[in-house]
Amino acid sequence: MSFFYRSPALFVLFLSVLINNAQATELADDEDIVVGVVEEKLTIEEAPAESAGNEGVLETSVEEAAKEAKQVPLQLLGEEVPPGAFMPLSWSPEQSFQSLNTPVPVLVAHGASRGPVMCLTAAIHGDELNGIEMIRRLIYQLDPEKMNGTVIGIPIVNLDGFRRGSRYLADRRDLNRHFPGSPKGSAADRMAYSLFHNVIRHCEYLVDLHTGSLKRTNLPQIRGDLGSETVFDFSRHFGGITVLHGVGAEGTLRRAAENIGIPAITLEAGGPNQLDKSSVDAGLKALETLLQNLGIQPTLRFWGSPQPVFYQSHWIRADQSGILISSVELGDKVKKGDVLGIVTDPMTNTGSKIIATFNGRILGMAFNQVVQTGFAAYHVGVEKEPEAVKEEVLIEGEKIDKPEALLESKIEQE
Repeated sequence: MSFFYRSPALFVLFLSVLINNAQATELADDEDIVVGVVEEKLTIEEAPAESAGNEGVLETSVEEAAKEAKQVPLQLLGEEVPPGAFMPLSWSPEQSFQSLNTPVPVLVAHGASRGPVMCLTAAIHGDELNGIEMIRRLIYQLDPEKMNGTVIGIPIVNLDGFRRGSRYLADRRDLNRHFPGSPKGSAADRMAYSLFHNVIRHCEYLVDLHTGSLKRTNLPQIRGDLGSETVFDFSRHFGGITVLHGVGAEGTLRRAAENIGIPAITLEAGGPNQLDKSSVDAGLKALETLLQNLGIQPTLRFWGSPQPVFYQSHWIRADQSGILISSVELGDKVKKGDVLGIVTDPMTNTGSKIIATFNGRILGMAFNQVVQTGFAAYHVGVEKEPEAVKEEVLIEGEKIDKPEALLESKIEQE
């Protein structure tokens, strides 16, 4: 540096060289950008094989993705249902004379695009009619060409009982106590086995449609094992319907489906031996909402309340035998101490009141009829937050082995 101090002219010349080098570096960087682009283009042109290979990989992955998204024909009951088609199939339970056997209709709407496989069953009990009408109205409004997934509907599972107006099979067995069935058991076992293995195992979700039993009626509601995470999540897809916890009794279709990993729900609406328009409408709206929330098909109808309403519920029973006359109606809100109904002995004209033991809502009730002591007359629910109901279920565990819970399980008669 002392040299530059002694020669100012040389120092100025040195600075000018530095400045020129800096400017040259900036230009070189700019040119490098341009040159880089040119070199990249040259590289592409000079290596077409490598490029073609990459494009081939991309095209293959796109084709594979498209293939995975494309719907395939549905193989069911020995038939092939093409994508975007509606087909009526038939299932033969083989429970009567083979020459007189009448196959059970199975209605299939197979969407043009992939999606969930939803199964709907009704009239497992032959006197429960509301579910038959729900499936009819739902299945015939579907448009398979615009659907994602598949809907399989069996409107009348127990055709034998339906023809006789009976809840049971001809041998007086309850079909909904024999699932998943056995190929070498009773007639009910064999029928349950055939349905379960030929149809139900193809389902990804199951909704089993029922009504109240033994001269009882139910507010439209769904029941499921809320201790199961998949069932709990499934229950939240039905819109503003009442949700109750209940582990299906051993042998029920719902319980058997859950045992092999199929989320299953029972939808209860109305009572037996009648078609109740308001119950059918409410149940249908819940099913339409379900299909929309699962992405199967949009619906134009929505619940006023978009979320389901969870309840913890209990039965209130008659303390004497006699003629039951109710003072409340299905869906009424009641307070502790309210008179729900009166049971009167017609011979002595003495009676007793059935009193609400807590605040709640009437979710199910008996028709006016002759009842015995201990008869479950009113199903009263208390509204709770979903997570609170789920937590109580998990804490309390299953109580099916306790006498009271066993009685309530029999009342459900799914």
